[in-house]
Amino acid sequence: MKPALLFRRYARDAVEQAFQALRDNRLRTVLSILGVAFGIASVMAVSTVSQSGRYYVFSELQSYGLKTVWVYRKWEQDNPYAALRQGSGIDNDDVRAILSSGCCSAVRRISPVVYPQDGKVQVRVGSVYRKVSIEGVGADYLDISNDTVENGRTFRDEDMRERRAVAIIGPKVHNTLFGLHTDPIGKTLRMNDLKLTVVGVLKEKSRKFLSTIGAENYDTNDRILIPYTLYQQLLGSKNVHTIQAEAVDLASSEIALRQLVETLQRSHNYKYEYTQESMRAWIDTANRILWSVSLIGLVGALVSLFIGGLGIMNIMSTSVVERTREIGIRKAIGARNGDILAQFLFEAVFISGLGGLLGLVMGGLASYALALWTGLPLQPSLLMVAVAFTVSILVGVLSGYYPARHAAALRPVDALRYE
Repeated sequence: MKPALLFRRYARDAVEQAFQALRDNRLRTVLSILGVAFGIASVMAVSTVSQSGRYYVFSELQSYGLKTVWVYRKWEQDNPYAALRQGSGIDNDDVRAILSSGCCSAVRRISPVVYPQDGKVQVRVGSVYRKVSIEGVGADYLDISNDTVENGRTFRDEDMRERRAVAIIGPKVHNTLFGLHTDPIGKTLRMNDLKLTVVGVLKEKSRKFLSTIGAENYDTNDRILIPYTLYQQLLGSKNVHTIQAEAVDLASSEIALRQLVETLQRSHNYKYEYTQESMRAWIDTANRILWSVSLIGLVGALVSLFIGGLGIMNIMSTSVVERTREIGIRKAIGARNGDILAQFLFEAVFISGLGGLLGLVMGGLASYALALWTGLPLQPSLLMVAVAFTVSILVGVLSGYYPARHAAALRPVDALRYE
């Protein structure tokens, strides 16, 4: 007989015998299948939520510019009796030096940022008054911060050079000062005695994740941006409060910060200390939170899988005891140890494989239900589907191996005598 035909017949007989054995123990088989199915569904649901949550969080962080870094003067002093030096530690000469000297190869572009000492300034449109955050920024600020102008235009270099009284407003400012259905482009708002013409409206940014990790004090949707040179003129100073820059890539963020700080310290003869910040801190926080949540969920899912594996081991051990005489008869008519081992191992793998398929369906339905409930794009990856199904097969092999080996090791004489 040809080897291929022999293998097909052997496989068909193994499948028929497995079905017969499992059909004789329907309740135990169903419970074992469900144990594996719930474990696989849990693993799949947790991984899907984790992956989609990561996508959601990093999409929000990306909208703020992942390569953004900030440098500003450190105001706290170790010596409380030392005289406090005046100035912000950064001025227009520093900005020009950074742009023209080639000192900072890891920096792609920078923007000066100037803001009021009190944080917010009162503005009005007609009889509507409101306190909002106002920042003086450079022409590259929107690109660095990954801000998008939904209506109107961005700042131009001539706005900086000529100190034009123009403003770009956030969506909340648009809504409260002008009304949601009023086009503010070309209209004016007053900041004290200064008239500002609105030239752009920023697109709204999500802040759900940032609010949960302590960034709720500053709302990017509730601010007004003006040319930093205009703000310096109003304040009567050439000070720059913060340099906001974009690194050439995420890996170069720390290098960019070091280059900026070293340049500023040399420029001011090491009179000031500087605070350095980057989006990497937010990224690390996000990774830490997501990893903790995923770990807790995966531990629970693995416990469920472990219990499912114990269920398979239990049903196979019981099956070996109940079929001891059958094993003895099969061995007496020529069955080898490998045949017995393969038979029982196949049954265990069949249970776990069927449980894995059911678990994939249940996990897919759970992901779909969560997507409808949360509104997030929760879609399981093909890689995770493959990993989950592979895990279910491994559960069958590992949990079925001991009972199968025990069955294969039975002596025919002892097995035939068993009552």
